[in-house]
Amino acid sequence: MRWDAPLLASLARTLDDRLRGARLRAVAPDFDAQRMALHFREATLLIRLHPNEAGVFLLDAAEPPPEARPLASKLRGVSTPADDRILIFSFLRVRGRPAEADLVVEWITNRHNLVLTEGPDRIARMVFHTRDGDRPVRQGQPWRLPEPQLREGRDGPVSLERWREVVGALEPGREGRRALLSTFAWTSPLNAAALLRLDPEEGWRRWSELGAIARGERDPDPVLLDTDRGLQPYPLALPGAAHRPMASLLAAIEEATRARGVEAAPTLIPASLLDRLDRHLESLRARCARLEEQLDTVPDPDREQALGDLILARYADVPQGVARVTLTDFEGAAVEVSLDPTLSPHENARARYDEAARIRRAAERLPGLVAEARTAWEAAASLRERADAGDVTADELRSALPDTATGGSGDTGAPLPYRRYTSSGGLEIRVGRGSRRNDDLTFRHSAPDDIWLHARDVAGAHVILRWPHDGNPPARDLAEAAVLAALGSKARTSGSVPVDWTRRKYVRKPRKAPPGLVTPGRVQTVFVEPDPRLEVKLRAE
Repeated sequence: MRWDAPLLASLARTLDDRLRGARLRAVAPDFDAQRMALHFREATLLIRLHPNEAGVFLLDAAEPPPEARPLASKLRGVSTPADDRILIFSFLRVRGRPAEADLVVEWITNRHNLVLTEGPDRIARMVFHTRDGDRPVRQGQPWRLPEPQLREGRDGPVSLERWREVVGALEPGREGRRALLSTFAWTSPLNAAALLRLDPEEGWRRWSELGAIARGERDPDPVLLDTDRGLQPYPLALPGAAHRPMASLLAAIEEATRARGVEAAPTLIPASLLDRLDRHLESLRARCARLEEQLDTVPDPDREQALGDLILARYADVPQGVARVTLTDFEGAAVEVSLDPTLSPHENARARYDEAARIRRAAERLPGLVAEARTAWEAAASLRERADAGDVTADELRSALPDTATGGSGDTGAPLPYRRYTSSGGLEIRVGRGSRRNDDLTFRHSAPDDIWLHARDVAGAHVILRWPHDGNPPARDLAEAAVLAALGSKARTSGSVPVDWTRRKYVRKPRKAPPGLVTPGRVQTVFVEPDPRLEVKLRAE
């Protein structure tokens, strides 16, 4: 969508007619999405600066979000400097000083910007894009208008004779358009070609109508032009361009935006909140894929059981301290059996039985986990569709998202004190991001019965394995959390790392202890190999 002075002048009049005298409650800037919501008591005005979705949208009144900036004031009017691409919303505070406040929206090519100013000197208090150069725009400095172009017809009509003098010798090509643009106010790349295609008298008449609309001397006739760049709102039809009449410029802007596929409907949901939803959706998708893969590749528990039976039956043929042995099974065939050389034959048999039991538990649990993960993913996908359609509020979206899907507190994008992983059994693992954040993870982002882990006797990350059940967590999930603890410690390059674990409720913080230093009780220890490939496999996002 392109903007020129006649379009913005007409838009300023439309907004002034609709909102003059309205009481403003707050403004809600969204710097990531380059947009601003003005929360009036009567309506909400959404201003979008991003070139791909620029526009102004008048929506139903909505409650300002928690991060909105209060600005209790009354709209005195909406204006635009003559022959320029700037909208100025002028407010008078109902309380507080200074009394004057202006919201300036610049749609100058390559200088799209939004500036909130205070006082008669228009000191910038909020700036979307800091600018330097001949007209700097910086917070704490006065905002000033660009130097006027002073093209002919800016302040009043131009005679037909003068129009003929300039336009009569011009060709409709690039040079002709350039000469027209440099001479007469209200001309722009949107209308210059159309004006030059007409004979001088008809071109002058159309240009005069355009100037009268821009100066507020006559009402616009809003249309949607069908241009080579798509639908374009405009305050009147242009010769040679297909067009469709519209009820208002605001309706034309919304229709043009919708036709471009930017959004099914303008939304007040912060971009950072939608990013949270997208990350949550991707996390759920990855979890579905991971669980389905696990379900498809569940090993045969009967084979593990049979190997345990074979080890016990051929106990005398199993040497101590070997990694594998070849045994004769009950049908007389030779079977190679892998062993843990640190365990006795009885303990190796027991490990096989434990593995068989674990596989059976997983086979029983995985179908339910897959169904649960699919349901959660479908619900999140439906929520995203509703957000695209403008059929969900920011508060509803916040309440539907788990705190672990957010990038920080509120919508500021500040990181959580931990990274998230998902174990092979579907349990969430949280790994601290540093000594100060370790404390935050351990004492503010975990439950008393969660499993707390830390590599023994070395500096490293606190790790929390979410476990809201009685008894110990599954051995494989515990081992995977221990591997992450080892990888997050200074022992990450060791071949084997001892990792202590206990319930989080048995972890204490000594008085005056430095960040990250805690005292765990009732500690048990597992030995793991810090394999970096496992960290990649378990990433939740």
